[in-house]
Amino acid sequence: MPKVKVGLRPLLSGINLPTVLKTAILPGDTIESLFVATQVGEIFYIRNGSVQTFLDIRQRIIKLGVSNGGYDERGLLGLAFHPGFYYNGLFYLHYSVAGTQGPGALSGSFRPDPCKPDTLNLKWTNRETNFDHIDTVEEWILQPSGQPQKRRRLLNLRRPFFNHNGVNSLNFSPETGKLIIITGDGGSGYDPFNLSQNPIEIAGKILEMDVNKMPFINDPPVATRFNELPRPIQESLSVMALGVRNSVGISFQRFYNQYIKVVGNVGQAMIEAIYSFVHYQPVPVVRLIQNSPYNRNGLINFGWRGWEGDLPTITVKGCSENSRLDEKIIAFFDEAIKASVKRLKPLTSYYHQDPRPDKFQGISLTGVQVYMGNGIPALTGSVVFTDFAESKESQKNVRGVLAYTRVRTDGKTNDFHVIETNDDFGSQFAYYTSLGTNLNQTRLYLGVHGSSNVTDYNKGTVYEIVP
Repeated sequence: MPKVKVGLRPLLSGINLPTVLKTAILPGDTIESLFVATQVGEIFYIRNGSVQTFLDIRQRIIKLGVSNGGYDERGLLGLAFHPGFYYNGLFYLHYSVAGTQGPGALSGSFRPDPCKPDTLNLKWTNRETNFDHIDTVEEWILQPSGQPQKRRRLLNLRRPFFNHNGVNSLNFSPETGKLIIITGDGGSGYDPFNLSQNPIEIAGKILEMDVNKMPFINDPPVATRFNELPRPIQESLSVMALGVRNSVGISFQRFYNQYIKVVGNVGQAMIEAIYSFVHYQPVPVVRLIQNSPYNRNGLINFGWRGWEGDLPTITVKGCSENSRLDEKIIAFFDEAIKASVKRLKPLTSYYHQDPRPDKFQGISLTGVQVYMGNGIPALTGSVVFTDFAESKESQKNVRGVLAYTRVRTDGKTNDFHVIETNDDFGSQFAYYTSLGTNLNQTRLYLGVHGSSNVTDYNKGTVYEIVP
């Protein structure tokens, strides 16, 4: 793949940590506006260079960064516009609800030890009291007056830990018209309760919801398993995929009369992975609850927690004399074997430790988008992705990473290549937090924050990626 260099044109600066970048055409308008959602709960939109506030739900968001030194993975994490938004004004939010802070599902940190079976088979007990917070998915409407108003809550999800709630977690499928909801495995590390592979658990899944058929339920009960949801909600849901650790969203690439689905899955200790697929057989939630074998084998399975990207999930035992000699041990051997055949193999993987001179050492995948524009010809038809910050021994002048790969016509794994940028950000830190595109995927937008902490305010900038 050829080397690519791009420019970064600033569009909006001095904002809080940008998590989601989407475009939509406002009712009665003729051009697309760029919508920027921040983790703390603001949504701005940019139209013809003018910036305005679309919605501010900061008072609805749980207090962020209190117990983790300013770092947090909760907040406003999903924004999606209904395919008929121009006509009906409907849009959807996923966020962590204020006032729902709990003690967490475990009293301490978790790390699997293959020599101690009790660490490999933990159970999430007393879920009503032992949880971290509650996430909600809501439907809102833009009223004729131009003021957004909440219409209803679609889901209330109890989450065991503060992290792995997904980001850019809501998207509408151009293929089915349904709302796609990505839940993440619930957090901690290594999915201690193995929620992602359990078909009854809501965590660790990609869901499809038919919002057009779902009846009004004022405030659904808080749930962790599908069988705890009211029957009308169950009937509106299907499971598209499982084995999700923590996803940065789904992107669709039209290929003749089909869509290639591209999904990023954040790794644990060693690997970040991007997956692609065309065909899938979603399983209705009511069938899963009945433990029916109906289409069960047709589910897309990313392999987590047995697999992390293209390798079995490992734990690392540190070698104090030389970190290059760290001992790497398969964490969940039985689960790696069980998922070895049925798992989907990644389109590409990149690593936290990589000695190759033309690659980079990543920390965390933060965005995956298909680019179909002609403005940057070398990237046309590519899958572009971002990493939070390159892993380096020295943390001076931390920088995120932009890279790309391509879906192969034979369906096999592909390599990736770093995209160079013309902006070195001077002496400032630049964590790449999000990646977005316009409706026809001809423009790319990059979210950058000057800190890894959500409590460091007004250090965010949104750029357009240009030739």
